Parts: sequence; C-alpha cells; structure tokens
Amino acid sequence: MSVIFESVIKVNPMDYGWYIELTDTVDGRVATCKNLDEFEKKMQEFGNDYGGNIDEVKWSADENVSPEVINEIRIGLDNYKEEASK
Repeated sequence: MSVIFESVIKVNPMDYGWYIELTDTVDGRVATCKNLDEFEKKMQEFGNDYGGNIDEVKWSADENVSPEVINEIRIGLDNYKEEASK
C-alpha cells in the first residue's frame, strides 16, 4: 500500500487569503490548513498513522491561485525543511 497525500493550494474567497487542503488518499481524511504551521502539524499527525512513512505528496493549485502565493508557500516549505535538517 502506498501512502499518498494530496495537497491543493486554494484561495479563500471570504478573506482573500490562501489555504491548503490536505487529503490522506488512503483513508479519505481531509484537513483545511490556514497556514504552513497547521499544514506541518497535520502532515505529521496524518503521517504518524503510517509510522511516518509517506511515499508521496502530490501538489496542485486551483486555477485562481496566483504564482506569488505558490512561491510564498514553496519558500515557506523550504524554510521548514531547512529547520528540520538542523
């Protein structure tokens, strides 16, 4: 069994911010993450059910998400990875 998570970047029409919809494709759980801290916590929480062994995270973004938002999230995730490797 492959453990695959899907992360979709979406725009919140109510406050014009962004969020990430994280889906565990194994059991169908979905979490709405309003920031990268929430995303990292949910990734860890979901991943703990599989001993931390996540095979793949598939990323996508809705059509209305700007390149600036995608870049902001990419840089933020790179920073998390850098901190984790220290």
